[in-house]
Amino acid sequence: MSTILTVIDVFCGAGGFSEGFRQQGYKILLGIDSWEPAIKTYNHNFELNCKTKNVLDFENSIEEIESLPDSDIIIGSPPCVTFSSSNISGKADKTSGIKLTQIFLRIVAVKKWQPGSKLKAWFMENVPSSIKHLGAEYTFEELGLGEWATKNKIGKSKIAIRLEGNQQIINSADYGSAQSRERVISGEIIKRKRLVIPPATHNRKISNRESLPLWRGLNTIINQLPSPISLSSTRKIIDPNYPSLSINLEELTDNFYDSGLFECEWKQSQYLKINHPYMGKMAFPEDKDKPSRTITATKIGTSREALIYKSEYNRKGDGEFRTPTVREAACIMGFPITYQFCGGETTKWRLVGNAVCPSVSRAFAKQVLKDLALKEQTNLVIETDVRMPNNNLNTFSPKSFDTPPQRNKGSRFRRHPFKDGNMTVTLSNYDIDKDEKTISKWITSVQYGNGKGFPIYNFPDQYYRCIEEMIITLPHGKKFVDFINNGFSSRIAKSDILQDMYEKQISQYPFVEPTKLIENIGLAIDNLNIDKHEYEQSEIVIFSNKNKVPLKQIFALYAINKVSSLANSFT
Repeated sequence: MSTILTVIDVFCGAGGFSEGFRQQGYKILLGIDSWEPAIKTYNHNFELNCKTKNVLDFENSIEEIESLPDSDIIIGSPPCVTFSSSNISGKADKTSGIKLTQIFLRIVAVKKWQPGSKLKAWFMENVPSSIKHLGAEYTFEELGLGEWATKNKIGKSKIAIRLEGNQQIINSADYGSAQSRERVISGEIIKRKRLVIPPATHNRKISNRESLPLWRGLNTIINQLPSPISLSSTRKIIDPNYPSLSINLEELTDNFYDSGLFECEWKQSQYLKINHPYMGKMAFPEDKDKPSRTITATKIGTSREALIYKSEYNRKGDGEFRTPTVREAACIMGFPITYQFCGGETTKWRLVGNAVCPSVSRAFAKQVLKDLALKEQTNLVIETDVRMPNNNLNTFSPKSFDTPPQRNKGSRFRRHPFKDGNMTVTLSNYDIDKDEKTISKWITSVQYGNGKGFPIYNFPDQYYRCIEEMIITLPHGKKFVDFINNGFSSRIAKSDILQDMYEKQISQYPFVEPTKLIENIGLAIDNLNIDKHEYEQSEIVIFSNKNKVPLKQIFALYAINKVSSLANSFT
């Protein structure tokens, strides 16, 4: 007779943590979350009737903890937003994240140390940076369980939960996900008195010591799912993660809709990925031969972290590139194609991005069975029936691109055409050196170095006049000056119109909005084929502390300074 282990999932979200355990034959008893779309999603997929509940209820009430059903396993993924390094550059207040994590550990401590405890293991998932904000160990008193411990004849200063040595950063790609997602797993198999890390199933590189398959590339998901522009049909499709699972194409939810981006959106992401002022270059669009980068909880197409693909629609500009569909994102995370999500597109994306990869939780579930000498699940338990919610995103039709999204009033602008010679020449509407928080005037500046804190120098308006005669003597210099003075300059608007176009992300004929101006400068200079040409500064020094500078940067300075000079001169 087989033993079926039971699971409680705290901060359950969409249920990715639970899904991996279910696939190994565990019975899911309860999911706890305060967000209604998460509980609806959880109930739908696990056929439960859980209610929304705030985990803060367990902060001061031991009775609330004791009322939870006893289970063999407790899993949880406390909200990681305050720990994340991407949240306000990692400077967000960590207090709430620490509190919620400690409440989870408080629940585990009671269930682990209570008389007659049946708890066999517990696991907690969070972002890697959470490690440095949590304690190495927690006594009962530190978890607010001093009186409870004394009542149960346990010293209140006794260690209830030890994290040091029981936490490790793992990569989901090592366990078969088509996503390189690093997370820290903390926990313990009670019998072993420590965390046991399951062996990897995949390897980043070919190794002579291991005969593991290589990490899965993004193409193993994207190329195996039907294209988002497919027409509805009854043909069968196979799950890219679970080959034994197939459904009719018309049953696949949240995949057949147009997730195309406005040109101003994808170009913003492109700029930040390949031309960021002080960060390294990233692929644009995504390199499908490698695992996907982390699916984040926020669906956005303008950031450096955005996942962006070439659209299947034959378009240029608006709609030329797109974000993944919700179904593609869910498959990258490792959810079966039958798994459903409740809510609108933004809500579904958040549910997917906040989840634990089922491939990771499945590996830990399998390890528990092994350590407890229980029979492992050879055939994964996968839900095969598609029980569609009433909010399927499929439209099977392209979308129209009418009005682009607008930036906030008074948005700051900063752009350079390229990085070369360990320097950038930049147009901005605020003083970068002073890090002005509000816009002031259009400024031409040079940044020496590619990181924060490197020297910055602002050039005065009309400086382009000082170097025009010299530039004409340089290779292709006259051609470039003619380009700027005959056509380009007439497209530069006065300061307030330039700002208005930037905020509305659209040009107002005959003028060109500033991101496009900088892009055009970069394209014009690239077309001169002067990448290997340098200017030796001797009699005329333009960039201080430099002996030689790329010719491209001399031309960029001339063009950008003319933009700021003309824009400001109209005011």
